Amino acid sequence: MNTTVDALAPLHADMRTWRRDIHAHPELGFQESRTAALVADRLEALGLEVTRGVGKTGVVGTLRAGSGKRSIGLRADMDALPIHEGNTFAHRSTRSGVMHACGHDGHTAMLLGAAFHLARTKRFDGTVHFIFQPAEEGLGGAKAMIDDGLFRRFPCDTVFGMHNRPSLPVGHFAVKAGPMMAGGAFFDIHVTGKGAHGARPETGVDAALAAAQIAVALQSIVARNVPPVETAVLSVTQIHAGDAYNVIPQTARLAGTVRAFSREVMLLVEASMRRVAAGTAEALGAKAEVDFRALFAPTVNDPEQAAYAAMICDELVGAERVERNPPLIMASEDFSFMLEQVRGCYLNIGNGSGESACEVHNPAYDFNDEALPLGAAFFARLVERKLAAA
Repeated sequence: MNTTVDALAPLHADMRTWRRDIHAHPELGFQESRTAALVADRLEALGLEVTRGVGKTGVVGTLRAGSGKRSIGLRADMDALPIHEGNTFAHRSTRSGVMHACGHDGHTAMLLGAAFHLARTKRFDGTVHFIFQPAEEGLGGAKAMIDDGLFRRFPCDTVFGMHNRPSLPVGHFAVKAGPMMAGGAFFDIHVTGKGAHGARPETGVDAALAAAQIAVALQSIVARNVPPVETAVLSVTQIHAGDAYNVIPQTARLAGTVRAFSREVMLLVEASMRRVAAGTAEALGAKAEVDFRALFAPTVNDPEQAAYAAMICDELVGAERVERNPPLIMASEDFSFMLEQVRGCYLNIGNGSGESACEVHNPAYDFNDEALPLGAAFFARLVERKLAAA
């Protein structure tokens, strides 16, 4: 007998309590000491083998049943964001300037729920590694765990992760084979000119002017260098120059982000940025240096594992509630680094639609507790099917 959503109903209240407690006590990346302790303590109480401090503040809980040699990894992220919460409900953040605005509190609670259920039932033959990852929000938590020997110390045949999606109704899932989310990079461009009096521009080299021209020229890269059949975004989000009204600044800085669905396109954009920035600055008598930092790989699902995840979703909620070809997502996710190491799949679970649905990274966001049994049931049923007794 495989797990159903109804089978997780007895754990719903507990998952809601864990989720709201984590929401009220958010922690930024690599600072998740309280959250990690909460997770580790509960896993140890279940009798799991627990390893703390993987990738600084990550936790891995290992559950074995039977004598099977197959293994599966299930991952949830734990970190919050540097955002002032705008909600007023009882479980709002108790820490000024930090909140769970992306649902990682819900992801952690769902995976804990799956661990509780599987530890109790043990209807599988093999090994499950419950991976609770720190620092997903741009700080490289997945890579830190991998560099700390995640898949060497806890071998996995396949690995799966899940993220909530606002606007997708609760009770629905979205799964996509192949590229699903973009790789992401941040960049800084440092422009150096020659400072001068604002009334005598001919005696200097205006770094602010050069920066403005570079910002405009960069927009030609996606339009004229990236093949039209590919998708990329290059956004200049900051321009800094000068401190006085009557001084032509000697230096300026541009900053922003790049997104693409393949490493090849990301490398193309980076090379083009270096050429355009240096050439534009030189044309105006200035110099420009580009600091380009690729933070996330593209999230690419293994087609076979994506099909398997979709099948599990079909069994839980019905095929009509499973979107198998959702739109590509320009946001990035560092679970991508795990998928580069181990075959697997990353999917979305509905967080609710309608006027009350709030996008992630918004001060009014809150994870929808009604989704908790659905996510936990997916993980549990996936394990039971993947590691079914021969």
